[in-house]
Amino acid sequence: MAPDATTKGDVRRLLRARRRELAAARDLTHDASAIADALLSSPPDGWAREAPSTVLSYESLPHEPPTTEVNAALQAAGHRVLVPITLPDMRLDWCDLADPGRAPFGIDAPTGADLVLAPGLAVDTAGTRLGQGGGCYDRVLPMLRPGVPVLVLLHPGEHGDPLLPHEPHDVPVEWVLTAEGLRGPR
Repeated sequence: MAPDATTKGDVRRLLRARRRELAAARDLTHDASAIADALLSSPPDGWAREAPSTVLSYESLPHEPPTTEVNAALQAAGHRVLVPITLPDMRLDWCDLADPGRAPFGIDAPTGADLVLAPGLAVDTAGTRLGQGGGCYDRVLPMLRPGVPVLVLLHPGEHGDPLLPHEPHDVPVEWVLTAEGLRGPR
């Protein structure tokens, strides 16, 4: 990060610009397959991929690491994949990705999650996740049962920054998933 980028807003602007450049230079079709393969071939500690489970995921935007294949692979392996519905107050409700009607489960659905695939712009060496700024996942992460693995999906090159700005409510994350594989940020 640039030394003068001290506020979260300043850092987000720099990270969004970097993300646009990274995404434009990547083969996102290849990345989609690599992300799914990495998760299913080397799952994080604390998640048993063989047992049906509930996974919180999301539907990626064009510049984000692609989630379509990993979500489909999780469903094919027998896992229930829940994706967020952003409410007007920026809280997240959840629905089953397999449900074409997108019936909401409620904002407390994260309490039953066994694995979380979370969006983010970057994760630093201390495990600080910087999101888009709406605070949606800042509300979700504290709801999880202890020990539930949280994987932030990033493009290669978006992990390992020096310390990102953080606030007391920020929950550190243990795992980063990219097209290059799964690894812990610390």
